[in-house]
Amino acid sequence: MSMTPRQIQLVQSTFRMVQPLGTMAADLFYNHLFEIEPTARAMFKGDVKQQGREFIQVLAVAVGGLSHTPTLVPLIQRLGLQHAGYGVQAQHYDAARQALLWMLALILQDAFTEEARAAWSTAYAMLAGIMKEAAYGQP
Repeated sequence: MSMTPRQIQLVQSTFRMVQPLGTMAADLFYNHLFEIEPTARAMFKGDVKQQGREFIQVLAVAVGGLSHTPTLVPLIQRLGLQHAGYGVQAQHYDAARQALLWMLALILQDAFTEEARAAWSTAYAMLAGIMKEAAYGQP
């Protein structure tokens, strides 16, 4: 799965609006994730606030790298392997997608147009597919 230049631009431009609100964005994401997938909470052994900061940093790298996928893919593959080591299972990816799109809609409001939502959905599907393939041998 690949993204069009317009989709990449939309994801990157909308993320620039979210990034300054990183702590709040991460809190919204994790709270919603734990609400819709309670089993995910058990995978977080350390400080969720620190995990939130790391989540926003990784998201920034992934979003920034969308226009350079050959460089991005090995990083995302390693991330998939790490997540499998934490106990993340394939079904958790759908809950994470739902939580991410929910958080983006809440923060971006009118800027989260149907086109932006579709671009984020495509980006997530591509990145999650790379992670799942590395971790489980199938996207």
